[in-house]
Amino acid sequence: MAQVLKKLTVQVLKNNNVDLFSSTAVRASSTWWSNVPMGPPDVILGISEAYKRDTDSKKVNLGVGAYRDDDGKPFILPSVRKAEEIVYQKSLNHEYAPIGGEATYTDAVAKLAFGEDSPVIKNKTNCTVQTLSGTGALRLGLEFVTKHYAKNKEIWMPAPTWGNHPQICNTLNLSHKKYRYFDPKTNGFDLQGAIEDISKIPEGAIILLHACAHNPTGVDPKKEEWVKLSQVVKERKLFPFFDMAYQGFATGSVDNDAFAIRQFVKDGHQVMLAQSFAKNMGLYGERVGALTMLCGDPESAAKVMSQVKIMIRTMYSNPPLYGARLVTEILTHPEIKTQWLKDVKLMADRIITMRHKLRTGIEGRGNPRKWNHITDQIGMFCFTGLKPEQVERLTKEFHIYLTKDGRISVAGVSSKNVDYVAEAIHKVSA
Repeated sequence: MAQVLKKLTVQVLKNNNVDLFSSTAVRASSTWWSNVPMGPPDVILGISEAYKRDTDSKKVNLGVGAYRDDDGKPFILPSVRKAEEIVYQKSLNHEYAPIGGEATYTDAVAKLAFGEDSPVIKNKTNCTVQTLSGTGALRLGLEFVTKHYAKNKEIWMPAPTWGNHPQICNTLNLSHKKYRYFDPKTNGFDLQGAIEDISKIPEGAIILLHACAHNPTGVDPKKEEWVKLSQVVKERKLFPFFDMAYQGFATGSVDNDAFAIRQFVKDGHQVMLAQSFAKNMGLYGERVGALTMLCGDPESAAKVMSQVKIMIRTMYSNPPLYGARLVTEILTHPEIKTQWLKDVKLMADRIITMRHKLRTGIEGRGNPRKWNHITDQIGMFCFTGLKPEQVERLTKEFHIYLTKDGRISVAGVSSKNVDYVAEAIHKVSA
């Protein structure tokens, strides 16, 4: 049959005097997508590719946003290994997961975020669904906003914020603006600027907040500052959307890192929350996340859930099972959860240690600048305060790769290269 169709097609073309090998025919076959513009390369991917091409033995990659052990290798958590063994031994099937994810998973991740005894869990006023990691949660949540949020759909983001936040808004045609957050003079949090800007945001608008380990700056508000932010957000009647990609990764404590979310809930906010288990469980490629919307009462939660499921069905039908099964085992098995909490603290502590060693290394060389922000900041990333021309020197002269804005991934610093990195930063900044 295929041969017959092929012969008929060729004959039709010949009858219409079309030369199969003419430039006209070739151009005609490519016009469907000839209007597509070339997109800009991914910044982080570009850094990693340049690093791979570099043959210098001292090269260092401080651009990648993934945890590395002290040997610079990917780290598979012992708790994840145990969970993998249990999942394997269960000989589970590969049937479709429910549209919103397994209930054991969504219940466990909601409790991790809001607390085991949280009223929102007990009263069943939360709508929690499994998503394709944190990015999927953000996309699903913001798309829900475009369809069902009845007030001001304007999104206000901290300056700076993770690059994907505005990109998702642009894709969904959501208007987005910035409020002051990072103070380049102190390399710290601009509380006064943030409060001044937030106090002027139109009522009903959506404010995006990083729950902990702010990306890209590594600057988090202190607990008392979170309380003040919660108050002004409530006074302005804003809708808080939290992005929590690093719970446990900032301080080493999952409860400490959930302080902001729990404080906002305590203060009466009905928050939306995007969760990811890429960083704190090392499940980068499994794409495991969750979206939670607090709805005030069980009836509203049921309505929201019904609409979220419709959206998921048209996006990807059902979430993937394997990564969610690992997360479920870790969070519901007491022994494995205890191990996981140790694993998280191990990763956080290594990064904290590298921050101290890097700061000491730079200051110990007599550098005239202040470097306390390296240890004041928290989480995987650090805004060094280095200028683009200094970053360029680091790459060209010392083969150290980072983003042009001076952001480094502290996970790329190790006991083997910290002195070299400190020496290089001292030389380009002194």
